[in-house]
Amino acid sequence: MSLSTQYVGLLAGSLTTISFVPQVIRIWQRKHAEDISTSMFIIFITGVALWLWYGFRLAAWPVIIANAITLALASLILVLKFHYRRSKRHRARQ
Repeated sequence: MSLSTQYVGLLAGSLTTISFVPQVIRIWQRKHAEDISTSMFIIFITGVALWLWYGFRLAAWPVIIANAITLALASLILVLKFHYRRSKRHRARQ
């Protein structure tokens, strides 16, 4: 794989990965993620994990780096969704 191809892969991975940061910030600031589809994120996280495995099998660092970070961010979104849902239920009981 040529160096320019790797740079394109790194740029593509960086942009798609960074696209999750505003969503994480928004959920964190609003303290809720009710609009986030749980099933979509479970399917997405599974796909990203498979891409990560694929990247390791090919030793394709742009794929590995982008998908490892994306997996962490997407998982964080899902964790925050469940956290804020639980917090909301707890507050409603009091």
